[in-house]
Amino acid sequence: MLFTSYSFLGFIAALFILYYLIPKKFQWPLLLAASYVFYFIAGPDYLIYILVTSLTVYYAALRIEQNADRQSGYLKAHKEELSKDEKRSYKEGQKKIRLRWMIGCLLLNLGILAVVKYTNFVIGNINGIFAALGRGGQLSFVDLALPMGISFYTFQAVGYLVDVYRGTVRAERSVFRFALFVSFFPQLIQGPISRYGDLAQSLYEEHSFDARTVSRGLQRMLWGYFKKMVIADRILTAVSTIVGDVGTYSGAYAFVGMLFYTLELYADFTGGIDITIGIAQVMGITVQENFHRPYFSKSLKEYWRRWHISMSSWFRDYIFYPVSVSAPMQKLAKFSKKHFGARVGRRLPVYLSTFLVWLATGVWHGASWNFIVWGLGNWVVLMASEELEPLYARFHQRFPVDGKFWYKVFQVGRTFLLVCCLNMFDCYSSIAETARAFASMFTASNWHILWDGSLMKLGLTWSDYGVMAAGVLVLLGVSLVQRSGSVREKIAAKVYPVRFAVWYGLFLVVLVMGAYGIGYDASQFIYNQF
Repeated sequence: MLFTSYSFLGFIAALFILYYLIPKKFQWPLLLAASYVFYFIAGPDYLIYILVTSLTVYYAALRIEQNADRQSGYLKAHKEELSKDEKRSYKEGQKKIRLRWMIGCLLLNLGILAVVKYTNFVIGNINGIFAALGRGGQLSFVDLALPMGISFYTFQAVGYLVDVYRGTVRAERSVFRFALFVSFFPQLIQGPISRYGDLAQSLYEEHSFDARTVSRGLQRMLWGYFKKMVIADRILTAVSTIVGDVGTYSGAYAFVGMLFYTLELYADFTGGIDITIGIAQVMGITVQENFHRPYFSKSLKEYWRRWHISMSSWFRDYIFYPVSVSAPMQKLAKFSKKHFGARVGRRLPVYLSTFLVWLATGVWHGASWNFIVWGLGNWVVLMASEELEPLYARFHQRFPVDGKFWYKVFQVGRTFLLVCCLNMFDCYSSIAETARAFASMFTASNWHILWDGSLMKLGLTWSDYGVMAAGVLVLLGVSLVQRSGSVREKIAAKVYPVRFAVWYGLFLVVLVMGAYGIGYDASQFIYNQF
């Protein structure tokens, strides 16, 4: 059931009405039922996966917390009897029990994710090795269903389990309430990856109808549909044409496709998140923001603090920090410091931990070498930037341009183009095709296509380009205004005729200018595949 389908709009309309008509104590059970209906419609076979994740993580978290509570009670009851060594030995033994529960549950659920998502990728690589060695035998691919949103709900459940192990949150006692946290349907398609401590309170509490809250949520949804249907789905036609035939559409076409894809990705992904946040807000539920004007970033490091924030913070908190302070890394730091100097000893663990983060990020995005190279490409740029910091500092000391408007514009443009280049690994089908398309931008001499009408061969008309340009200008304008506060709040402060004109006008734009009809398709959101 696509967010952009009539069936989905009917589904959430009925849900909104029921949500505020039934007794408030039944609101969260209604959301649980709606989430499982949504998942059942997506594919009945998928239910077993999300059920296994929900039940195993729920049970393991309870056992971990019960052990921690028993430890605390035992130490409190015997604090006068036990020596310091006995207390330490007892704590270490109990911690090992909790660690076994956590690791066992993590292996099970991350193993399920790995099997359904990466089995055929592994088989394909093994077959490639066999072919290179001249062996005739080939392994058969397996037909495994890839459950909708498995990467998102698995990471969300895993984050909860680790938080319970760390004592950051208390384990949820109700299996049904926890099942809702894992399966809350607006997040299933493309996130964000919520933390239990952030989502639980508003997800389970009772909500009275509030016209202001409902209208703000509907406005956020409408803004998301504008991004998705007016901009992203229209650009998709041109992007699909360009990346579908690298031989024909090279050089300047590849450059246009690179820019178009980056704009499409932004409009598609942020539009979907706007719809998710809007649906939740209509029901009084707070879902975290996932973007903060990422294309205004002045460096790649800043970009990843602003883009897909929930994913970036998840990898930081659950991979980077634990790995970087782990015992093996501390030993490596001491060894490196002793043999290679203090600077290497300090930086090497950071580089290795960051390498693992970006390798995992690439693998998480998809079962393809393209995504792995994309992730490692980000790592190379980020680490190179770290190493060049002293050089940047000397440059800015000699040439005090930092902070000047023109230099900020240069930094933003440079970062945007860098992101565009890395995104090419996302939209082309292989590393070889990506490399050919990228190289062609510097070797082909067909830049005349930018003004001789050749862009009309990409499946778009002049009116389509006009709508795209106007839409991108609207996105830019809204982003600029947001620097000083919420655009919705600014519009809400205006008189009624102005408010009506803005929101009704946006509704008409989506209705009239959305990508419908022959040649267009109400497409899946790009992040559905992850």
